[in-house]
Amino acid sequence: MNKFKKYYVDDIYFVIMEYKGRYKVFDPERIATYPISERSNKVKIDDLIDPAEVASMDIVVPEEVEENIDLLAREIVTAREKNRPVLLFTGAHLIKNGLGRLLGDLVKHDLFTIVSGNAATSIHDFELGLIGETSEYVPRALEKGEFGMAFEFNYINAALSLGNRYMLGYGESVGRMICDESFRNEAVKILGQDGLSIKFRHPGLSVQAVCYENEIPFTVHAGIGTDVLDQHVYFDGQAKGGCSGRDFLIYTNEVCGLTDGGVVLNIGSAVTGPEVFLKAASMAGNTGNVPDSIITANFDIRPFNPEKFTDENSVGYYYRDQKTIVTRVPQAYGGKGLYIGGNQKQTFPLLYRKLRELLK
Repeated sequence: MNKFKKYYVDDIYFVIMEYKGRYKVFDPERIATYPISERSNKVKIDDLIDPAEVASMDIVVPEEVEENIDLLAREIVTAREKNRPVLLFTGAHLIKNGLGRLLGDLVKHDLFTIVSGNAATSIHDFELGLIGETSEYVPRALEKGEFGMAFEFNYINAALSLGNRYMLGYGESVGRMICDESFRNEAVKILGQDGLSIKFRHPGLSVQAVCYENEIPFTVHAGIGTDVLDQHVYFDGQAKGGCSGRDFLIYTNEVCGLTDGGVVLNIGSAVTGPEVFLKAASMAGNTGNVPDSIITANFDIRPFNPEKFTDENSVGYYYRDQKTIVTRVPQAYGGKGLYIGGNQKQTFPLLYRKLRELLK
């Protein structure tokens, strides 16, 4: 039988990923890690877009795209003035592209009622809060067998193990670890290394931390085996799944508030964002909370050909984000769908600029 990492926290006994079935399993205790400070990263603090610089940025987008962004900005502000939900789901590239500070500033101004993403979104955001850098150089790390092997990823694993013990959500657990010293100190015990302390050098760069401090849910919708967290000895699938499962219920509860309108944004999430919304909307409708008259917007760089959505021989048929967010959802719920085509390094700062102008 394989050996598994065992530990105690406050007299509670844990066995991570215990397996008693008939097959052989990989023993993660064989994994060798290294300090994240030794890693080569592509994105650093100077690459992040400062909210103060957006007003003077040179942003060039097609006229139709700017009109759609202008309409979207007005709908977001109107929705918040009427206390209606505004949901934002993003893929990891919004963070990797240096746009997290803009998103965090909009959260502080109460323009989103929930922010969501996959686990990669959470990880890149965590790295920025921890060391002010992110986006590991993958080809070089792969050839050395080091991709995703920085020890500090276990900080998230520890946060999820502790969060699962307290029955918290994924984003809440990570945000609390960044913001709450007592929670952080309790989480570090799980790693069982004398003298180890967790220190975040740039907590203000983390959207998860900003959401936690402003009591806005940051929900993480994770898979298993999809993230670098899962490569480590402290990975606990029950904790990851449990915390992410609770986040799905938090997200679904927010979707239940769309019965009188609201706004749903999907930024660069090709599959997870659209699919999570579909399931949540079905659950909301099943319980008498059918979304109505909502505005949806999908930010993506790919061509938009809605006439191809029913052609199984066309690549457009398989673009779930475009087909679901821009067409199916607004048609089903009597709303309007917008496609914001272009590089999000241009389109999202333009949305930010228009929102801040409207707030003035």
